[in-house]
Amino acid sequence: MKFSSAVLAGLATATSLPLAHGFVPHHSTVPSSTRLQVQLEAPATKDLPKIEKLKISSDYLRIPLREQLQTEEIGISKDAYQILKYHGSYQQNNRETKGPKDYQFMLRLKQPAGELPPDLYRLLDDLSTKHGQGDLRATTRQCFQIHGILKGDLKTVISSIMNMGSSTVGACGDVSRNVMTTPAPFVSPEYRYAREYSKVFAQLFRPMSPAFSEIWLDGEKAATVETWAKDVEHHNVDDAMRYDNGRGIVLNDATEPIYGTQYLPRKFKIGVTVPGDNSLDIYTNDIGVVVICNDKGELEGFNLMVGGGMGRTHNKENTFARAADHMGFVPKEDIMEVMKAIVAAQRDHGNRDVRANARMKYLVHTLGIEKFTKLVESYYGKEIAPWRPMKEWKYNDWMGWWEQGDGKLFYGQHIDNGRVKNEGTFRLKAAIRALVDKYNLHAIMSPTQSIIFKDIDPKDKEGIEAILREHGIKPIEEVDPNARLAMACPALPLCGLAQTEAERLMPSYLERMRTLLNKMNLADEEILMRMTGCPNGCARPYMAELAFVGDGARSYQVWLGGSPVLTRTAQPFMAKMDVDNLEKTVEPILAMFIQQRQQFEAFGDFCHRVGLDAIEAYSKSYVLGSVTA
Repeated sequence: MKFSSAVLAGLATATSLPLAHGFVPHHSTVPSSTRLQVQLEAPATKDLPKIEKLKISSDYLRIPLREQLQTEEIGISKDAYQILKYHGSYQQNNRETKGPKDYQFMLRLKQPAGELPPDLYRLLDDLSTKHGQGDLRATTRQCFQIHGILKGDLKTVISSIMNMGSSTVGACGDVSRNVMTTPAPFVSPEYRYAREYSKVFAQLFRPMSPAFSEIWLDGEKAATVETWAKDVEHHNVDDAMRYDNGRGIVLNDATEPIYGTQYLPRKFKIGVTVPGDNSLDIYTNDIGVVVICNDKGELEGFNLMVGGGMGRTHNKENTFARAADHMGFVPKEDIMEVMKAIVAAQRDHGNRDVRANARMKYLVHTLGIEKFTKLVESYYGKEIAPWRPMKEWKYNDWMGWWEQGDGKLFYGQHIDNGRVKNEGTFRLKAAIRALVDKYNLHAIMSPTQSIIFKDIDPKDKEGIEAILREHGIKPIEEVDPNARLAMACPALPLCGLAQTEAERLMPSYLERMRTLLNKMNLADEEILMRMTGCPNGCARPYMAELAFVGDGARSYQVWLGGSPVLTRTAQPFMAKMDVDNLEKTVEPILAMFIQQRQQFEAFGDFCHRVGLDAIEAYSKSYVLGSVTA
């Protein structure tokens, strides 16, 4: 990604940078008098990367997937697999099974704002039993995944979901992914606006190709319009999508006016919340949106942050996790146009040459937030106002019982690492189905791999608790607080990127951490811990106070110092920690924490304050078992 001298010099009168390699958007004429003008250099003439060629030749995400789905093979080609991602599915195989690869498919839903109607849950429950591996997996982006689907069943499963008024379109691929929001279903105006605009943005940036209905519905319309689309019809989102202000946001492309034939350089993530509520890791998104209301509860606009992202690659320092920067405030009437402008800036100038550096966080990092803002303003045509002051962030998982604000209750059900299953006396999958069938409960998926049931009549509380008990589900008061805070990605055996365990190992790590904390008289200490099987960061480990990132078959990087309210990234403390050396590694850090913490200081804040060098020096001289609180 090469930037011209105008950008690097930070000229006040213009921001000048080249187009992403090979991307040629349609730019209308911009008056030369504007001080926000972008002077675009000619695209490079070298050959396009293979993935960009594939997107162009796919005929808007049809080829070669359509043809590959018709073969007798149990899997599909690599090129077809790349296109299948845009349809919401990943091809996988069980890496622990010997012999020929037993290809199967993981299907990820698109659930803007995490909303899960009861009929959709019933369908997913049935589909996972009949066509999957019998369980469901709640993700860290507020949606369900079904694992173990065979190629011949994909059409049945996807068409069933589409005809139910849901979708898998855009759940994966180089497009805007599932739009997240705070999962708390409070009825206050700001929370209602957060849910509403999550759906607006989901509609605004949905892929428009007819390939999805052609392939999965034989060209017919779905039996039911997507539920979130109905909820935001009054916003006239399609008109806003296609509105062309003459500044290069909208492409000369009748099928994909925002994405074009190449879509985005990389995946794109959006989150929406209210001031003070950081239950969704807002700083990890490409765009973080914060609802701003006046004292009367009337919507005024939105604070925007840009450039967050988790993915990185081991031993490549030019890849890194990054927390988003505050960009500014946008009035409500302009929010869709500014969101389009940000996406267009990434579409045109994101790094399409080096996929590891293709996320928007690298564009923001390279330009700096001021120059990136100028770039966005050049598409928008106006200056972006300063960020509005807000109350401090807090983190809450919203588990347990809460009053909604309208006389109804909501209940957050913790799910260990998001796995909804029946196993022995623990029958969570059956319990959720029983609750949905008896009470017709609407639910919201949480950003921490759990589920929230909403609109509960208070008279039903005892009955709900009884069903959970009968199915072996602990009440929230009996769940270890550190387990509530923890997350892990699926990793082995199905993820092709996993270097080691995560979901299957995390429960034992939490038990070992509980034993260690109790031994050191830190039983009441709550530490936000996360684990992934590779550096891609699906469980957002780089925001945790203590994280374990797989870097070998039996080893992990240890990361320290993330914020307990999820506003900054952690730092790498150790590489290649043997899986058996958890206590040996963590006990010295806890000992230093006991001896040097400030009053009420959280573990992550302590590690951030004293620094990794001091922790390493203390650890080298520490004698195991010598310190307790």
